[in-house]
Amino acid sequence: MHAVLGFKKEIPVKTSALFDLSGRVAVVTGGNGGIGRGIALGLAEAGAAVAVFGRNKEKNQRVLSELKAIGVPSMAVTVDVTDRAGLEPALNRVEGELGGVGILVNNAGIASLSGGVLKEKPEDWDSVIETQLNAVFLLSRLAARSMVRKKVGKIINIGSMYSFFGSGLVPSYSAAKGAIVQLTKSMAIELAPHNIQVNAIAPGWIQTDMTAPVRTTPMNDEILARTPAGRWGQPEEVAGTAVFLASRASDFVTGTTIRVDGGYAIR
Repeated sequence: MHAVLGFKKEIPVKTSALFDLSGRVAVVTGGNGGIGRGIALGLAEAGAAVAVFGRNKEKNQRVLSELKAIGVPSMAVTVDVTDRAGLEPALNRVEGELGGVGILVNNAGIASLSGGVLKEKPEDWDSVIETQLNAVFLLSRLAARSMVRKKVGKIINIGSMYSFFGSGLVPSYSAAKGAIVQLTKSMAIELAPHNIQVNAIAPGWIQTDMTAPVRTTPMNDEILARTPAGRWGQPEEVAGTAVFLASRASDFVTGTTIRVDGGYAIR
C-alpha cells in the first residue's frame, strides 16, 4: 500500500529515542522550586542541558547543584521575569554558554490571594499579570526568533485548573492562566510552519510552597474530595508530561493543554 501511494518506508525509531533530549538546551523559568524544579530535573534526566531562571540566588544554587549531580551541562541565571530589559541578556547568556535554546518552559508564577476583584489592589493585579502572562509572551517571542532560524523548537507554558474554572479568591491569577491557554493556541498556529510546537500543561493541586497555605484550610478537604486520585500531586509528576512535550514524541502535538490533575477536572 505504501508503494502504491508513493510513501517512503520509514526506519522505525525506538520509543526511548523519541524521549531522548540529549543535545537539546532548555530554559525553565521559576525553575528553582516547586513545579519548575521538578520539570528542570526531569528534562535533565532526559539528557537536556538546562538553564534555570529565578530571582533567588540561594535557591538557584541549590537546584544547580542537583542538575550538575545528574551530569548535564547546566546553569542558573538570577533574573526576574518581570524585568523586561533583563530577559534578552539572560537568554543570550544561555545561548553563549550552553548553545541555542530549543526548549522554553514558561513556569514562573505568583498569586495574589486577594479575595476578589473588590479587594484586589491594582498594583497586585499588575504584578500577577506581568509575571504570569506578559513575561510568557515576551520570553516566547525572544526564544521563538532563534527557533525559527533553526526550524525546530518547543515552547511549554504552565497553566492551571484556573485556566478552566473561575475563582472568586484569585481573579488576577485565574485571568492570567485562562489567557495562557489562548496564547498557547495562538502561538501554536503562528509557529507550526516553522516546526515549532507550542503546548501547555495545566497542573492540578500540586504540593509546593505556593500551595502550602491551602493545605491548612478547609479547602484542603474539598480538593481531596473532588480529586479522584484522592491526594495532592507532586512536582515530579508534572515532569513526565513536560519531557513528552519537549521531545520528538510530541512533534505532531501543538496548541493543546494537557491536564495533570489526578482527575480533578472531570468532576
